[in-house]
Amino acid sequence: MFRRPVLSILLVMILVILAGLLAVGAFPPSVVPQPVERAIPNERFGTR
Repeated sequence: MFRRPVLSILLVMILVILAGLLAVGAFPPSVVPQPVERAIPNERFGTR
């Protein structure tokens, strides 16, 4: 079919990667909200 099978394999791999990126971009995974572990003390943001 092709003269160089390495180039055809490389082309197929690039197409698969692009299709995967397109699928993730079209259907992004849902973000699971997580609680805040520790609150930062307010005195860090006060004036000196």
